[in-house]
Amino acid sequence: MAVKLVKRLGMRPEATRTAIQGFGNVGSHAAKFLSEAAFPVVAVSDVSGTYYNPKGLDIAEMFRYILNNHGLSGYANAEILRGEDLLTLDVELLIPAALGDVITKSNAKDIKAKMIIEAANGPTDPNADLILNDRDVIVLPDILANAGGVTVSYFEWVQNRQHYRWSLDRVRQELDRTMSDAFEGVWQQAQESKVPLRTAAFMIALKRVQKATELAGYS
Repeated sequence: MAVKLVKRLGMRPEATRTAIQGFGNVGSHAAKFLSEAAFPVVAVSDVSGTYYNPKGLDIAEMFRYILNNHGLSGYANAEILRGEDLLTLDVELLIPAALGDVITKSNAKDIKAKMIIEAANGPTDPNADLILNDRDVIVLPDILANAGGVTVSYFEWVQNRQHYRWSLDRVRQELDRTMSDAFEGVWQQAQESKVPLRTAAFMIALKRVQKATELAGYS
């Protein structure tokens, strides 16, 4: 989705400096995939602090480090900043992938990123959301950005219903298609209605609930 978003905004992955808050299951894999897609990941953080290199971090090396050390504490090939400093670094793309409510009214005005992809659940509080919108910061909301897990859970349900097991390649293909279609739908709704991506996602969701309710005969 990061590649799609960047291209929609007329940018290039290799010119999109990225900071990722959190280097756990979500953040580390986001860093890996973005690095492989030519995004310069210049900062990541965990409980021990923010690890920053303006020229780009060696994500493969950091993966090897955490396998041997069970965390980033002590990693030497980066500048060490405070954990909270990651949110306000001079980058194009910010990915909060750890905790909820980390982007607030008090720090939203200091965020320099042009784009935010919410990989955590509810990382942006409503007041901050208004500030970011006023500043024309594009926010790809959590309801879309981190829906991959529940989408694969749906695929598991489908397989159980069919008494059939999909291959890993089939799961990945279906996930890529579903998430790509979802992004395109939300983007188009946002453009047509001239609303933020979060509002567009909610609009689509409510329409689908309404349709399901009508088909079930509850309206």
